[in-house]
Amino acid sequence: MSENQTEHIVIIGGGFAGLYAAKALRHAPVRVTLIDRRNFHLFQPLLYQVATGELSPGDIASPLRQVLRKSANTRVIAGEVVDIDPDGQRVILQNSEIAYDRLILATGARHSYFGRDEEWSDVAPGLKTIEDALDIRRRIMLAYEADEREPDPERRRAWTTFVIVGAGPTGVELAGALSELAHKALRDEFRSFDPRETQINLVEGLDRVLTAFPEKLSQEALEALQELNVTVRLGWLATEINRDHVVIRNTQTEETADIPTHTVLWAAGVKASPLGRVIAERTHAETDRAGRVIVQPDLTVPGYPNVYVVGDLAHYAHTEDGRPLPGVAQVAMQQGSYVARLIREQHGDKTAEPFRYKDKGNMAVIGRNVAVAQTSWFQSVGFLAWWVWAAIHINF
Repeated sequence: MSENQTEHIVIIGGGFAGLYAAKALRHAPVRVTLIDRRNFHLFQPLLYQVATGELSPGDIASPLRQVLRKSANTRVIAGEVVDIDPDGQRVILQNSEIAYDRLILATGARHSYFGRDEEWSDVAPGLKTIEDALDIRRRIMLAYEADEREPDPERRRAWTTFVIVGAGPTGVELAGALSELAHKALRDEFRSFDPRETQINLVEGLDRVLTAFPEKLSQEALEALQELNVTVRLGWLATEINRDHVVIRNTQTEETADIPTHTVLWAAGVKASPLGRVIAERTHAETDRAGRVIVQPDLTVPGYPNVYVVGDLAHYAHTEDGRPLPGVAQVAMQQGSYVARLIREQHGDKTAEPFRYKDKGNMAVIGRNVAVAQTSWFQSVGFLAWWVWAAIHINF
């Protein structure tokens, strides 16, 4: 213990899991230090709207100190953690170190290109940060500007052809927002071409979009995308991504197709942040294929009861079906709050009640006034689902 024997809780990561843990510890008799490379919390579910110009970065980024201004026991440090000493109970930053009594790791995930990171990351940006969103926005608008100047019809087609790899929520939301941008927001703004001639290709290796949703909702979402003039290619994998074209392969027939394009967006895979590998090496914990740390039922690292791993960094498979929990905001929020409750209750060596995830459903936006929603009390695709989505996101 340090400083008047007050327990010091260090939280690494200011995303949903870390922020909810910090907020839940507001009245606890502990000191809390929240460390993040950025000094703001990013509301990632709306990043796609920044990428397509519907929102500005400031609309979805909240300064961490402002969010936690009423938490007198909490301080925020902007810094990058480069190492962790779990035996010495120290967090190593680039130019300093911080001692802790309990550590909460909540550093999330980043893009995974399935072993092709060096080749594809520059030409197919993913969507995890404000910088990613602004880069995607820049690429989209530069494509339209290039098309406006290009006299050759074939070359022009490549500029207004977009390929999105991955038909999960991020891919579907990007495809719908791109369609809205081309068919509504940019109409009548250009003179040499019609943005409504835009071709949007959504490429998915599985046999349906939004596989986390029931099959009926996936089919309705597919139909809604097609109504927005999105070409959905199910059962196709991207095998080559270059600056001027993408090669895709059908998983059933082995047929290949070449799509001329200058704008490819990646929404197909994620992997744990590098700190997952660091803590695994230091504690000899196991990780899964995505680099997530396999945690105990109380979200601790095996052998280290004062080190918790939560959110997208944690592989939690202590569920009824044995499948790990998905990397969604609700899981992160509940895990952050759960760990804070354990700390408040001062379990010490007592056996803690295992974490239990309460599934509140899934949601994804397909287009303006069109969404897909699945909760315990409601399933729908359309305006009503969009209204529910909007109400929940405004509340958060």
